[in-house]
Amino acid sequence: MNYNTCFHLLLALFIPCSVLCLAMTVRNLNFDQFALLEFKDRIAGPQNVLPNNWTVSTSVCNWIGVSCGILHKRVIALNLTSMNLRGTIPPHLGNLSFLLSLDLSSNHFYGHLPKELSQLHHLRILQLSYNHLNGEIPSWLGNLQRVRRLKMKNNNFTGTIPETLVNMSNLEILNLGFNQLSGQVPSSIFKISSLKIIDLSSNSLLGSLPNDTCQHLPKLEGLYLSWNELSGNIPSSMGKCSNLKNLSLSNNQLRGSFQKVLEI
Repeated sequence: MNYNTCFHLLLALFIPCSVLCLAMTVRNLNFDQFALLEFKDRIAGPQNVLPNNWTVSTSVCNWIGVSCGILHKRVIALNLTSMNLRGTIPPHLGNLSFLLSLDLSSNHFYGHLPKELSQLHHLRILQLSYNHLNGEIPSWLGNLQRVRRLKMKNNNFTGTIPETLVNMSNLEILNLGFNQLSGQVPSSIFKISSLKIIDLSSNSLLGSLPNDTCQHLPKLEGLYLSWNELSGNIPSSMGKCSNLKNLSLSNNQLRGSFQKVLEI
């Protein structure tokens, strides 16, 4: 087989593959576009920013608040913080299968978190603070094992903190403060060794701190548990939190003292 024959054979193979890959990329991006259009149809905001910008005449990668990956051109981040948006979070966001970051904080979203968000297995950041979300903290959050930041402060969540959060083995920041949570703080929370910040302040949480609170938290820098209904002794093992900089335990029924306490 001569050179020209080989070249034409390779070219004949390459072109269909390229066309197929391009078609798959366009199809997958259309999936992302459809999910975001469904999201847009369920929310309202001032000046119709999203309706005027999120249109099929422009690439989804150029929409406000949307970021796409360089290689696969799939949606990897949705950042709509502080846009005065109002509505519910639709299940369609669970179809953004390449999503790494979802930030809807400081808006007026309400209702429950859709279970379909548990399909976002690549997610690293989930920030929903300062909204009006309600219902219980869903147990399926434990399926999001790659999440590093879980911030859902200042909402209207009720019920208990699910034990399944222990499955979030890469979690660095857990912020569930200023909700209406009750019941015991799961001791398993204090065994997520990657945690740097735990903020459960201003809820109605009960129980005592485990004796080995700091034994499994070598990276802990901030522990905020003030304004709850915690009781018992402050564990002496707090001294093992060698990186602890901020500790807030005020307005509970805890007994004892700790040298590093920095009430804020």
